[in-house]
Amino acid sequence: MFDPYTIIKYPLVTEKATALASENKYLFAVAKNVRKNQIKMAIEQIYKVSVVSVAIINMPGKKRKYRMFHEGYRPSYKKAIVTLKEGDKIAVT
Repeated sequence: MFDPYTIIKYPLVTEKATALASENKYLFAVAKNVRKNQIKMAIEQIYKVSVVSVAIINMPGKKRKYRMFHEGYRPSYKKAIVTLKEGDKIAVT
C-alpha cells in the first residue's frame, strides 16, 4: 500500500533550501527506491498542495576518517526538489 510517510523522510533545511523557498521550491530527503510521480503524490497528500514538478538528485556518501587510520563513508541518500503551484506554500522551518 502507498504510505507517503515512508517515501518522504524529512525536509532539508539548509541555506540553499531557504533561498529556493522564495521561488516556491522545497527540498526533501526521500527513500532511495522511489520515482518522481510517487514523490509528487506523497507531497500532495501530506501537505495538501499542488506540485508542478519534481527533480531528483542522488547524493553520494562522503569519505570520512575515523580516528587515525580507519576510513569509512557517510551514507548516500536521495533528495528531491519539489516545485509548487504559484500561491501554495509549505511551512518547513
